[in-house]
Amino acid sequence: MELTALLQRCQEGDELAWEFLVRRYQARIHGLAYHFVGHPEEALDLAQEIFVRIYRRLDTCRDPERFESWMLQIGRNACLDFLRRRKARPPVHDIPVDEVYDLADEREGADASAQSESRKRLVHRALQALSEVNREILLLKDIQGLSFEEIASMLKVPVGTVKSRSSRARLALAKQIVEMTGGETPARGMA
Repeated sequence: MELTALLQRCQEGDELAWEFLVRRYQARIHGLAYHFVGHPEEALDLAQEIFVRIYRRLDTCRDPERFESWMLQIGRNACLDFLRRRKARPPVHDIPVDEVYDLADEREGADASAQSESRKRLVHRALQALSEVNREILLLKDIQGLSFEEIASMLKVPVGTVKSRSSRARLALAKQIVEMTGGETPARGMA
């Protein structure tokens, strides 16, 4: 279904259209939340909160061409609010990401799958070690696929600033990965 028609139906209160919209973007919103908070269950809860915010503000989305950046702006703000709340009231204990994914895979091709998961975990840990500015730029540009112009509009900074931040963030990520791997060159397809 075309996005313009889908948004129109959602704004008119069509519950099936809303369900379709949520299904269409749930992986992307969950990914955004996960990269901000770093914990799968918290990311699920946060994704639900983001969709509630999107639903409540649907009538403010006037341009279907900019819907995705509008949606990601709402998601970003919700994630930042969540992180502020977490700093005010930290969790009782954190479970390292490595422990969550430490289950063996018995299926054929488990080695390739394990290697891929290992690379993803390494990149995720490296992202979490970056400054908030660097992590956010990489998340918006390289993971969510927003253009420099969309990011500049979202962050209210010039496009040149976004480009230079993106370049610095990529370098910082590469440096962090090299530090985490002890100077070994990571396998292809890493970043």
